[in-house]
Amino acid sequence: MSLGDRNSLMGIWKLKSLQFELADTGEIADAFGPNPAGYLILTGEGRMMTIVTRSDRVPPKEDADGSALFNTMMAYTGNFSVEGNDKFITDVDLAWHPAWNGIQQTRFFKVEGDTLLITTPQQAHPMFPGRMGRGALTWTRA
Repeated sequence: MSLGDRNSLMGIWKLKSLQFELADTGEIADAFGPNPAGYLILTGEGRMMTIVTRSDRVPPKEDADGSALFNTMMAYTGNFSVEGNDKFITDVDLAWHPAWNGIQQTRFFKVEGDTLLITTPQQAHPMFPGRMGRGALTWTRA
């Protein structure tokens, strides 16, 4: 990857869509509803931070409501490195879910002007127990 290509990845990105594509059927579902909210920050120093939520979240009225909010968000940060022309790997050092602390998250990307397309490797998703697929996120420059 040239320095110019790598630099096109850096910046602040606003989430436009987050979908999950099932491997067995090709079915596509909005993972956090039709209008998710979120930001992704990638710095030239190699730090990544992101937060993604459903856009229809409301303040909790009871403890159970607060617990449910946990399932409608994702946030993590860590140092990242770019490999090749289309992949970056984040060494997660802090996450909304403690199971992600200390692991690596691999993402594949393509920058098209002011649009960043990111896909995940094949993985399980809690919306579809026992089925595999990949996430597809579309971001625009903020």
